[in-house]
Amino acid sequence: MLISALTGMGGIGKTALAIEAAHQARAKGWFPGGTLFVDLRGYDDHPVTSDQAVLALLDALGIRGPDLPRTTARQYDTYQVHLAERRARTLLVLDNASDPPQFLRLLPGSGHHRVLITSRDRPDSLPLHIVDLETLPEDESTALVTTALSNDPHDDRPTREPQALRELTVLCGHLPLALQIAAAMLRRRRSRGIATLVADIKKVGDALAVLDNGSRGTDQYGRSLALRPVLETSYRRLPADQARLLRLLALAPGTDTGTEAAAALAGLDEDAAVGVLEDLAAACLVTAVRPKRDARKGKAGKGAAGKGEAGNGEVRWRLHDLVRAFGVGVAAGDPGLREEGEAARERLLGFYWRWADTADDWLHWLPGRPEPVRFGDRAQALAWLDGERAGLVGAVQWAGEERYARRAAGLALCLAEYLRCRRYFSDGIAIARTAGDAARRAGDRLGEAAAWTKLGSVLREAGRAEEAVEAHTRARDLFRAAGDHLREATAWNNLGNALRKAGRSGEAVEAHTHARDLFRTAGDRHREAIAWNNLGLTLQDTDRAEEAAEAYGRALEIHREFEDWYKVGQTLRNLALSHERAGRLSEAGSYYLLASDAFDRADADTEGAMTRDRAREFGQPPMPPPHPMPPFQH
Repeated sequence: MLISALTGMGGIGKTALAIEAAHQARAKGWFPGGTLFVDLRGYDDHPVTSDQAVLALLDALGIRGPDLPRTTARQYDTYQVHLAERRARTLLVLDNASDPPQFLRLLPGSGHHRVLITSRDRPDSLPLHIVDLETLPEDESTALVTTALSNDPHDDRPTREPQALRELTVLCGHLPLALQIAAAMLRRRRSRGIATLVADIKKVGDALAVLDNGSRGTDQYGRSLALRPVLETSYRRLPADQARLLRLLALAPGTDTGTEAAAALAGLDEDAAVGVLEDLAAACLVTAVRPKRDARKGKAGKGAAGKGEAGNGEVRWRLHDLVRAFGVGVAAGDPGLREEGEAARERLLGFYWRWADTADDWLHWLPGRPEPVRFGDRAQALAWLDGERAGLVGAVQWAGEERYARRAAGLALCLAEYLRCRRYFSDGIAIARTAGDAARRAGDRLGEAAAWTKLGSVLREAGRAEEAVEAHTRARDLFRAAGDHLREATAWNNLGNALRKAGRSGEAVEAHTHARDLFRTAGDRHREAIAWNNLGLTLQDTDRAEEAAEAYGRALEIHREFEDWYKVGQTLRNLALSHERAGRLSEAGSYYLLASDAFDRADADTEGAMTRDRAREFGQPPMPPPHPMPPFQH
């Protein structure tokens, strides 16, 4: 016996598809015995029982009145015997089944007939062929609304407002029931454009509320055109742990949520969270998705997370937008549930902050230094950030609420380098400004200065150099006012880089000179070397080659003092480039060769290979000399 099940969330179109499939199969002659249809109403307050359903099926088979057996057991026997003796193949459609006990005794005993079941819950325990329905593609969504409006030959709104129609389908989440309700509203509001309904939904910010307020009547199957009751019946059936996690997932930022983040939201260990999430997926209220691989991001997931990893990293969990809106509404309507949701957000922010901080450490890590905890390497840290980006950026926006401001602002600062590195400039600018606003409201001048610093860096990378100059100037002034001279020196250094990018090289030289002097006064030799190197780059831009070489030399002395071979390699590479631009190709080759040796000592294989290749171009031997690196000589 072939049994198929159509599963999916309420309103996805299971009944419509089952009926259409039955009509087409009958038209093709597949079921000469016809179709038996029974609505089990499994999600109503009073579902149809199996005993009630068998009476309806016997009646459809012509067994009624005096022919109807008096006992329930005899009724099932008669039903099965009649189907077994029925030679014409028949299709049995069991619509809206909520659980197997509703339909198991209704299944034919022989394999001659076929059965099609629709349910919001996956009957995974049974050997059925299960088809999971998803939301409609955009073209089918627009076609559904267009067809519904085409009953009026004078209604040309879909043709006149194609963009508004596409927006409407997105706001409806491409859910067939939501699209039907929207079409019905448009039919009643014939004098208004589609854009008006779109504007109404955007103004309220909740498509579920607008569609429910505007829904009237029933569909062609006699069912109410209303979304909220459909979602409420599914929600009420959930055990307490599933209902709780559904509410909390609705509060999560981003379009989907990782397993680790979901566990943090709920305050559960990961294994327990996975179990509840899988139950919600079986109820078709959550969708398990696996992100597509991206070669630039490395491997994601448990196998790639490395030390301190959180497992199941590949699986993410997505709520339909209307289910999310429903969950948010449930939490908002109860003071106890609101507090539950706020505590969950704090847990999620704490999780994001801890992991983003470690990932950020990897982005700043240099070969030869101790490796950060969590993640196996930089690629894995980037893969985690890539997977969680939407949620991370969304969580920062909670900084507007006082309860979350400190954590959200801290998270924003941890994300700045990642967003700059991946060139997500609009996100980087937005979160830096959000962090700055939160710090300003809290009277945290150092936090505000740090936010200006991050904003300046991303603006410079985005090519908005003059705005970057303004941001770094604000940061410098705040650090100076707070008496934090070390971070003031860093701000001067950043300001110099922005001025150089803006083509204001003379001012950049002054800024880097200030940075160098402040680092020297503070006794921070390592950062003093960085300032010397940046000063060399700026002097080189102004054709002050001798002074640039002197600055590079001072940077080299300090980097060698600390045995920071990566920085030694960078500075030697700058010296090589300086000689190359001046036409001193032999000297350029020598410095490229020295740079490759330094990068090798730092275990920076890529940089070592690149500078070695450059050295070969200028006639240097393929391998660096075996003796220790000579001191810099000007």
